[in-house]
Formats: sequence, C-alpha cells, structure tokens
Amino acid sequence: MEKYYFLTHEKTDPYFNLASEEYLLTKKDEYFIYIWQNDNSVILGVNQDAVKEVNLEYTEKNGVKVARRLTGGGAVYHDLNNVCYTIIAPFNEEENNYVKFTKPVIEYLKELGVNAEFSGRNDITIDGKKISGNAQKIYKDRILHHGTLLFDSNMNALTKALKENKLKIESKGIKSIRARVTNIKEHLKEPITIGEFISGLKDYLKKDLEEYKFTEIDLREINKLKEQKYSTFEWNVGSSPKGKITFIEKFDFGILSLNFDLTKGRIENAKINGDFFTVKDIEEFEKSLNGVELKRENLLEAFSQIVEYIPNANPIEIVEKLLK
Repeated sequence: MEKYYFLTHEKTDPYFNLASEEYLLTKKDEYFIYIWQNDNSVILGVNQDAVKEVNLEYTEKNGVKVARRLTGGGAVYHDLNNVCYTIIAPFNEEENNYVKFTKPVIEYLKELGVNAEFSGRNDITIDGKKISGNAQKIYKDRILHHGTLLFDSNMNALTKALKENKLKIESKGIKSIRARVTNIKEHLKEPITIGEFISGLKDYLKKDLEEYKFTEIDLREINKLKEQKYSTFEWNVGSSPKGKITFIEKFDFGILSLNFDLTKGRIENAKINGDFFTVKDIEEFEKSLNGVELKRENLLEAFSQIVEYIPNANPIEIVEKLLK
C-alpha cells in the first residue's frame, strides 16, 4: 500500500506554495495530503493570458500578487479566508480522479451540514454556486490534484481582481463572477471561524497519517524553484500566449488608440493612432515602448515621456486605463 504523509505549514507566500507543489510532485517519492493558504493573490492556470484574465491595475495598486500554477483551468482569487488543499497520489487513468479527490472534501462539508456536491468538470458547488475549483497535473506515474475552498473570501476584491470571461458567463446564463460563486460560511448551520474550519479539515483529511515537515534540503530546493520560476515576471505574466492587444480610449486630449504585440509580457511593434494633436513625431514615442514589460512601474516610466509628444496627456491616467 502506498505511503501517504500529511503536510501543512504557516507560509502564505503564493510563490513558495506553488513551488512546493511542483517540488513534491517531481522530486519526492512519497505521496502527500497537503493543506496551505495564500495571502491576497490571483492564481492563473498554466495556459492563461494574464493580461486578459487579471485586472493588473487593481492587483498592482492593492498589493495582490499574480502567480501562475503548474495546472490548467481558470484564474482564482486567494486570500487568508480561503484554504487550499493538494493531494499527490499514484495516477490511475481508469478512475475519475476529480470525483475521487474531491470526495473527502465534500464529505467533510456535509459533516458541517453543508449541501456540497461535485459539479461540471472540476467544481464543488452549493446550490449551484461554486465554492471550489479544482485542477490536476500528471507527472510520470503520479498525479497532483489541488483545489481552493472559498470559506469567507473577500468577494469585492475577488470581483475587482479578476476580469469577467464573457464566454463563460454567457454560457452559464449569469451576469457576473460574483453571481456564480459563494462562501461556505454563508451555508453553515452553526457559525465557525476560518481557523476552526481549517482545523476540522486537517483532522478529517489527516486521520491516521504521519506528519511530514519540510527539511532544510526541501526548503532550499523549494526556495530555489520559487526564485528561478514562480516569483518571476517571465513565468507569471511573460509566459502568457503571444497576442495582439488593441487599446482604444477617449481622453481629454482626444482619442488614443494603441496597438501592439505582447511577447513574453513585453510590448513589441507598438503603433499609436488617434485624433489628438502632437508637437513631436509620435513614431519616436512608439519606438520607445518596444521591449517595455507590461507592469505598472515600467509603463509609468515609459509613458512619462508622452507629454513631450501629446500636450496635456496624463501618463498615470493612460497606464491605469491600459491595465484595466
């Protein structure tokens, strides 16, 4: 019988936690049930476009980290009123692994009097509203399954940090991100705190498992992976698919249209049009934008020169609207 360990810790850095998952999946021989939390962050699926999925202007202003996980699926919002769980197990292609690994979580919720159920491809829902999205990664003969549980998440921050996917929303016949998610806390028969919820979940999933603590070697390797991959702009934003971005907005100085290719998170082939007046050739400014990372601080520095070309242009206003 396979040997499973139970793992938890107090670190809430999303870059560390995502790096730890990859490390446990690819570098360890043991199997794990792992409980963890992230501080305020948006976690992207491995194949998603950060520019299209995340309100980067909001996340940068509000200290919300943008991180990319190693699994597919959609973007999710994490804060300390959520809890995440990971199961690393032998892979069995004959099983429905989503049903298998969400089952113990659903059973725990039912013990709390919550009418949770598995729904769709990978969700746990209550009365049709999502409280958990799940994703998986297969590596050799091993599988990583993880999910987020919305206990008492800040729905206002969640709504502002994530951009609405019109195709998803229209296909479900609903009006917004907020309309299709709910917090577990709202459905409890008896009120409990997030701490009590996590403690109960740990006890339920841990049962007779032996606890595992990260060794100094583990921590060194995880932090190395964090620094080289999971905390980098190149991985989190720059690995978004190459795409064509069209930005058009009306300002006091006139209409500004900015078209560019986004390659590894950087502006390329920038072209500016509009009905604004210029005092210098705008092509010079276009060239200065090429190679600029799509980060607020870099854009502000680049656009600080625009007033030399377009009188009365406000660099801060342009950047904020560009990142929305």
